[in-house]
Amino acid sequence: MEKKLNVAIVGTGYIAHFHAKGLLDQENVTISAVCDLAVDKAQEFADKYGVADVFKSHKELLQNCACDAVVLCLPNALHVPVALDFIRAGKDVFIEKPLGVNAAEGEMLKSEMNDQKRIIMIGHMWRFDGQTQFVRAAVADGKIGEVVKTKGCGIHVDWGPEGWFTQKKLAGGGALADMGVHAIDTVRYILGDPQPESVYAVVKTCFGKYDVDDMGMIVIRWENGTTSLIESGWWHPHADGPEASTQLIGTKGYARLYPTSVEIPLEGKEGREITSLSAKDEHCDQPMYSGQMAHFVERIRTRLTPCPGIDEGLVVQRIVDAAYQSSETGEVVRF
Repeated sequence: MEKKLNVAIVGTGYIAHFHAKGLLDQENVTISAVCDLAVDKAQEFADKYGVADVFKSHKELLQNCACDAVVLCLPNALHVPVALDFIRAGKDVFIEKPLGVNAAEGEMLKSEMNDQKRIIMIGHMWRFDGQTQFVRAAVADGKIGEVVKTKGCGIHVDWGPEGWFTQKKLAGGGALADMGVHAIDTVRYILGDPQPESVYAVVKTCFGKYDVDDMGMIVIRWENGTTSLIESGWWHPHADGPEASTQLIGTKGYARLYPTSVEIPLEGKEGREITSLSAKDEHCDQPMYSGQMAHFVERIRTRLTPCPGIDEGLVVQRIVDAAYQSSETGEVVRF
């Protein structure tokens, strides 16, 4: 019988509930402890999920809880510093996206991870959605031919977040770091994880009074020749689709994620062969988060590198860094 895995959760905000449910869906996994500066909130979270121990700080948790791994649901600026403490204590770490606030600190974390022989997984959860996997398989099978261009979005329509999300000191960036990363990693996954060659971007603050961005247009040139347009935003009056929605134009056809379909023009005839999937009942649904936690748990047990791991997180972080740099300079950033 497999050894019971004890996992702690640091940060008990909105996203932590998805991860807690995902962990409890796994066999022989216990949520051994939670912590949050708001102890009352952490206690309420612990009561809901049957967690025995509640702490105010992650360092107190490390001193008093014998966990095997941790799930970090914290402001972006705390991801790497807190992850480093757990890695050095011999724990495996799951980091809610993005990896951090810049690629330099991500590289430092990767080096420490390798030295300590630990596992780090990054929460790019759309890779575990069945419809995303359907489109990826169609592209990999060559059904739409060579993909020449894509368009994806990560936009909140008529609303935006509050709190630390809108504070550059804690978030590192705005809608690009919050929502754009979903569209970036999703299209990269669908394309088979190519490396970026260059980035050009316009990133602005147009809709609110804060020191982070709420509008972004990013053009990524991938090593395989595909060009991707990524739109990010909060408070927009319109978006082409929900979070991670992606359109792909190929030399033989067209594919779309959310609503999801693959369309192939009929050779020598009018019309198209269309394969469509029904809309999801809930866009950000629990099954993909549970699939994500299943992968994390399996990789802890097998000691194999997770995907998305730190390398996938670093690629997205480098693109985000380059987009902010390009927007400041007005120049293309080449890798």
